[in-house]
Amino acid sequence: MEKKYYKSLEELRIAPEQFQSGEMLGDKKSLLQMEQELKQSSGPNRRDFLKLFGFTVASAAVAASCEQPVRKAIPFLIQPEEITPGKANYYASTFYDGNDYCSILVKVRDGRPIKIEGNTLSTVTGGGTSARTQASVLDLYDNTRYKAPLAQGQEYSWEQIDNEVPKKLSDIAARGGKIVVLSPTLISPSTKAAVDLFINRYPGTEHIKYDTTSASAILRANEVSFGRSFIPAYQFDRAEVIVSFDADFLGTWLSPVEFTKQYISKRKLHEGNKTMSRHIHFESGMSLTGSNADKRVVIKPSQQKTYVAQLLLALTGNAQDNPEIEKIAGELSSAKGKSLVVSNSQDTETQMMIIAINEILSNYGSTLLTDVHLKLKQADDSAMARLIDEMAQGKIEGIVLYDVNPSYDYPDREAWINGLQKTPLKITFNSSKNETSEMADYVCPDHHYLESWNDYEVKTGHYSLSQPAIRHIFNTRQAQESLLKWSGVDTDFRNFIQEHWKQNIFAADINSFVSLWNTCVHDGVYVTGKKETGIATINTSAALELASASSSANADDSIQLDLYYNISVGSGKHANNPWLQELPDPITKVCWDNYAAVSQKLAEELGLEDESLVTINKLGPFPVLIQPGQESRTISIALGYGREKGGKSAVGVGVNAYPLVGFSNGARQLQSANIDVEKVNGKFRLARTQTHHSMEGRQIVRETTLAGYLENPKSGNEVRDEIKKHLKTIYPKKEYAGLHWGMAIDLNSCIGCNACVVACSAENNVPVVGKEQVLMAREMHWIRIDRYYTGDPEHPELVRQPVMCQHCDNAPCENVCPVAATTHSDEGINQMAYNRCIGTRYCNNNCPYKVRRFNFFDYTNADAIKGNLYDHEEMTVDLRRLVLNPDVTTRAKGVIEKCSFCIQRIQDKKLTAKIENRQLADGEVVTACAQACPAQAIVFGNLNDKESRVSKMFADERNYHVLEELHVLPSVGYLTKVKNTNV
Repeated sequence: MEKKYYKSLEELRIAPEQFQSGEMLGDKKSLLQMEQELKQSSGPNRRDFLKLFGFTVASAAVAASCEQPVRKAIPFLIQPEEITPGKANYYASTFYDGNDYCSILVKVRDGRPIKIEGNTLSTVTGGGTSARTQASVLDLYDNTRYKAPLAQGQEYSWEQIDNEVPKKLSDIAARGGKIVVLSPTLISPSTKAAVDLFINRYPGTEHIKYDTTSASAILRANEVSFGRSFIPAYQFDRAEVIVSFDADFLGTWLSPVEFTKQYISKRKLHEGNKTMSRHIHFESGMSLTGSNADKRVVIKPSQQKTYVAQLLLALTGNAQDNPEIEKIAGELSSAKGKSLVVSNSQDTETQMMIIAINEILSNYGSTLLTDVHLKLKQADDSAMARLIDEMAQGKIEGIVLYDVNPSYDYPDREAWINGLQKTPLKITFNSSKNETSEMADYVCPDHHYLESWNDYEVKTGHYSLSQPAIRHIFNTRQAQESLLKWSGVDTDFRNFIQEHWKQNIFAADINSFVSLWNTCVHDGVYVTGKKETGIATINTSAALELASASSSANADDSIQLDLYYNISVGSGKHANNPWLQELPDPITKVCWDNYAAVSQKLAEELGLEDESLVTINKLGPFPVLIQPGQESRTISIALGYGREKGGKSAVGVGVNAYPLVGFSNGARQLQSANIDVEKVNGKFRLARTQTHHSMEGRQIVRETTLAGYLENPKSGNEVRDEIKKHLKTIYPKKEYAGLHWGMAIDLNSCIGCNACVVACSAENNVPVVGKEQVLMAREMHWIRIDRYYTGDPEHPELVRQPVMCQHCDNAPCENVCPVAATTHSDEGINQMAYNRCIGTRYCNNNCPYKVRRFNFFDYTNADAIKGNLYDHEEMTVDLRRLVLNPDVTTRAKGVIEKCSFCIQRIQDKKLTAKIENRQLADGEVVTACAQACPAQAIVFGNLNDKESRVSKMFADERNYHVLEELHVLPSVGYLTKVKNTNV
C-alpha cells in the first residue's frame, strides 16, 4: 500500500580570503578607459563622441532617477595592521552560555563579528554548530545590553564600583556573614580559579551552581553507583543499538552538537557503507530525536520508570509481561558492548537502573567512558533549594549573581524573590536586562562572549579557548576581572588564564609555553589526553532491587504534563533574539509562541480545537495545538517563553511555564501527573509555516527500509527510472564549461535541527518580519525544512526535507520575468538582479517549489522611499545593523529574493584560486547551510568534476530530484531516506 504523507491533520482530513584588486571599479573606471582611448587615437571621431556622450547621459539619468539614502563612513586615520578593508579575518573562539557548548570560528569584517562557523579542529563538536550558536552573534548587538555599571539604578563608574563593592563584601566577611556566588555550571578552569580566590578573600563565601536545564539525577545516580558524582562521556558513534527514554540527545540533552556528529556517523549509507545503527525512542511528546528514530514508542511520563525497570529485568532473565520490552532487550543483548541506553529522567532511581542496564550490556569502556567526564550540567538542584531556605531565614547577607536569572526561571519565583529582597547586598554580572538584574543593588555588566577571553574544559582533557573578536562595545567589564579585582588581584583575565595554563595545563612543557599558547589561541582547541581516576567499581545491586519494586504497570489515567526545552529559545536566555523567535519549531512549525500540544483524542474529550485556550493548574492561558504523535493523555509545553523583562522580541511572547516545574527527591521535575486542565473562552492565533508551502500531494519525499535498500539500492526510488524515460524536450541541453554548481542533501543525515536556517539568515541578511507577517505567509527564510507525517496520526512516522531554490537548468521562473531580473549564469546558478526586479511576482507564481520570497515591506531600511519601513523587531537600528554581511545586498520593498548558493562565497574562492593560479579544489566552496550543519547532510560542489563529492552523491542510486517529472532540471539532489525498521 502506498504511503500517504501529510503536513497537518487538516491536510490528512482533506570563506576566509577575499579578492583584492588595485583596479578601479564602476563608472569611473569605464570613463577613464574611454578617456585614455581618446588620447591614444589620432583624433576624436563621431563613434567615440557618441559612446562617451551616451554613457555619460545614461549614467546621470540612472543616478538622478532614485535618490539613495545617505550612508556615512569614517575612514581609518591610522589603519590597524590586522585589518584590510573588505577582507574578513577569522578568530578561533568558543560559545558557552552555561548550557550549550560549541567550538567556533568568528568571521570578523572590518572589525565587526558578523558570522559564526564551526571549528573543524575540535574533537568534541567537529565543525558542527546549533541554531543558538549561529544566532549568538546577533546577541552581541542587542539593544538591551547594559551600557555601563549601575548602582541603585543610577549609572556609576567602574572606579566607584570598585570602591564601594569590596568594602561591603569585606564588612560582611568581617562580621561572619555569608556570601554566595550563584552561577551556572562553570567549565572554565581559570574562572573556577578566580572564584576560588574570591572565596579565599571573603571567608564564609559559598559557590552554588544553578542549572536551568538540570542533570541532577544523573549526577546522584553515578554517585550511588560509582562513588563519585559525574556525567560519563557518551559515544553514540560506537553504538549499533540505541535506546533512549525521553533523552532528546539530538536537540537539547547535554551535548547535542557533539552527539549529532557521533550519531549521524553511524547512519550514513553512501561511500560504500551498508550498515547503520538502530534507534528506539520512548517519549510522550514528539521531540527532534524521537522524530528521527527508527522506532518510536509513545508512553506516558509516569510510565518511564516502569519501562526502564522492565527492560532491566528482561536483560537479567526476569522478563515481565511486556513483549515489546522483551524484543528490545533481545536486540540490546545481541549488541553487547555496542549498545547505549540513555534517559532524561530526573528520578535518581530511574537513572540508577539505566546505569545497571549499561553495565549488564558491557557498555562501560565502549559507548560510555568513566575515565572521560562530560563537564556540563554539574549543578545539584537541592543546593539551590537550600539557598532559598537560607535566604528566607536571613542567613545570606550578600549574593553575587553570575549569568543566572532565577527571578524568571526558578519554579517557585515568589520564594526566590522574597529571599532576594531579604538579602542586603545583591550584585549581578548579567550583561543584559532581565528579571533578576532589575532587582540588584549593583549591576556590573559582563562582556559578551565575543568580547571576552576565556578557557573551557568541556570533557576531561578537551580544552578550548575564546578570544575577543571585537573590542567591548559598551562600558562593560569581564565578570572574572571584577572578581579578581575585588579579590585584590590586579591583572587582566587574559594574563590570568595564561598563568593558570602555564602552571596547570602546560606544566610539563613549561619551556615551550609561548609556542604552545600561541598555537592553542590560533587553533582554539587543545587535547591533553588526561584521564579521570578514582572511579570505584560499579554497584548494581540496589538498581536490581529497585527494578523489582518498580516493574508493575502504572495504572495512572490522569492527564499528565510534559515540559521541555525547544531548540530555538531554549531556557529563555536567548528569547530576545529575533532570529530564534522566528525559527519554526522542527515538529510543529510554530514560531513566536509556546503552546499546549495535545492529542486529537484528548482534544475531543475536552472539547478543544486548534488555537483554543486552556489553563494548566490555573496558569496560562496557553493556546492549544493538536499534535500528531502526542501521547493521548499528556500535554506538552515548551519552557523559555513569557519573559517580563528584556527586549522587544522577548517580553510578552508566549507564557512562562516555569511555575509548572516541580521539585521532588532533590531534583527539578519537568513531568507531573494529575494536572488540572480548564478550557477558557477565546482563541489565540499561532504563526505556523507548515501550511504555507503545500506541494499538492505529489511525490516529494522518498524513503525505504534498510532491508529494502540492501536488497535493491534503488528501493524507494524506483519511480525515478520511469520518470527519466518520459523526459522529453524541444530545447537543447544546456552545457556548462568549467563549473556547474550543484548541491546534494542526504535525507538520512538531516535531523531537522534548523542550524542551516539561522546560518543562512546570518550569511545572507535575511530579514526578520515578525509574527504578524508570518501569519500572512510572508516569512523570508531562504531555506525551509519541510516535514511530513505518514501513517496513523496517533503513532505517525515523520520525514523531513530541506528545500531551497533548486537552481533549475530549465528554470520556469526565468522565462516569465518581464524585466529579466532572474537569469541563469554560465555556472548553473539562478541569479537575481535586485535593482532590476519590479515585483510582478510572476517568477514566484511559476516556481513549483515555492522558494522565492517577496518583500511586502521594507524590512531592512534599504528602501529609498520614505514610509515603507516595517521593523517590528528593531532590526534596523544602528547597533543591530552591525551584524549585516557587507558582501550581500540588503533588499528593498517590492523585490523578490531567494537562495543564491551563497554566490559571494563562490566568488571569493574563485578569485582566491585565480590569484594563486590554481583550480578550485573540491570542498573549497562551502555554503553557509552546509558549513553550519552538525550532521554534514549538505554537500556542495562542481557537478562537472566527476570525482567531486556532490557528483558521487548524484550518481548514487538513492539520488533523486524533487518534481523531476516537470523536467526543470534542478541542481539540487536528494538521497532517499532509509530507516532501520527491520532487525
